Amino acid sequence: MTSQAATAPAALAPEAANASAATKALTAGLVGLALTALGVAFSPDKHGPVMSYLVGVCYWTAIAIGMLLMVMIHHIVDASWSVVIRRQWEHGLAAFKWLGLLFVPLLILAWMKPGYVWPWMDLNHPLHGHGTVGADVLYQKKSGFLNLPMFTGMTAGFYLIWIWLSARLRKASFTQDADGNAGWTSTNRVTSAFGIPLAALSLTFAAIYWMKSLEYHWFSTMYGVWFFANCVRGALCSAVVIMVWLYRRGDLKGVLNTNHFHSIGQLMLAFTVFWAYVTFSQYFLIWNANVPEETFWYNIRELNHDGSTNQWWWVGLALLFGHFVLPFCALLSYRYKVTHHIIRRIAFWVLTVILVDICYNTLPALKDAHGDAQPFLSLNLLWVLTSVLGVGGVCVWAFLRSLGTTKLIPIRDPRITECLTHHE
Repeated sequence: MTSQAATAPAALAPEAANASAATKALTAGLVGLALTALGVAFSPDKHGPVMSYLVGVCYWTAIAIGMLLMVMIHHIVDASWSVVIRRQWEHGLAAFKWLGLLFVPLLILAWMKPGYVWPWMDLNHPLHGHGTVGADVLYQKKSGFLNLPMFTGMTAGFYLIWIWLSARLRKASFTQDADGNAGWTSTNRVTSAFGIPLAALSLTFAAIYWMKSLEYHWFSTMYGVWFFANCVRGALCSAVVIMVWLYRRGDLKGVLNTNHFHSIGQLMLAFTVFWAYVTFSQYFLIWNANVPEETFWYNIRELNHDGSTNQWWWVGLALLFGHFVLPFCALLSYRYKVTHHIIRRIAFWVLTVILVDICYNTLPALKDAHGDAQPFLSLNLLWVLTSVLGVGGVCVWAFLRSLGTTKLIPIRDPRITECLTHHE
């Protein structure tokens, strides 16, 4: 009896810690959302806070999509090494319904003030040297796709697809903990077989609608693949942060070993190269073709109307080195991949640069009177930070709430033994 009484507080400690952390995360999220709302209400240029909020939602949605894809890829290839890591991604999928809710203010604004965020929604929106959107031949050719009802329906459809797939995967995985039925693994494999194409199509169209269409004249066949690369990199880096946190707290000691960190580090390296390949291919093809309908997108991220170099040119260089060169060199090292505090720093670095990459793809749509992109180092950066804090706080809260609802690892997964004894 004495022994039971002594161990009871220790058993409850993780649940209490999760609840406390969840409360703090939600508080931080609400503060961030409130600050962003104040920016929209009182900022002289309200476009900046609104666009920054779009960045925040897209950033955290990308990470959640990456988690969804990693869970499904795990099932479709019948992986063993990632079983215990998969459970943390499954908890992350709990954020989708809240992300869908957080996108609603953007849809409401789109209906109340068409063209405020996405210019093509207002047919009377003036174009520099091209009349109006409604008279633009490029818009007329794309109007069957770029119209407000379609945008609204597709956005709702994206989140419904992600929420539905997540619910199926989570239910099967969590139920297997209770009944041990191996059939749930087969169920998740079937879900993943049709879920991966659905997720691939939906994330591609989401990237095109939410970010690429901000400058709808631009053409790129690589855009969805670029977004996919950032989604997966975000999920892998988030997993590293969670793994190190749970290991240091004691939850995953004796569960995770060096080879788990080495394996996820290898994937981080692979997708670092993949991102570089996709991004270089897009830039090279556009530069080589030298077609005005494509080159203008890079021009406004390099030069002002008078030919001077703008701040986004430096951001582009920072992405080259920060998104590829530095992570690539660091992740070549075996020691860096398996040393907890080092790989966690690499993960935080990549997560930060992914945010900068999304800013690079969205914020230059904000123009000044000369048609130049507003600077990166401006008040808009503050609203990006408050938006990322706000949306991120809600996502972390959803993760922590889910964390206490089931076993820390899938104890009855058919491959759990192989996972716990994973070796290179």
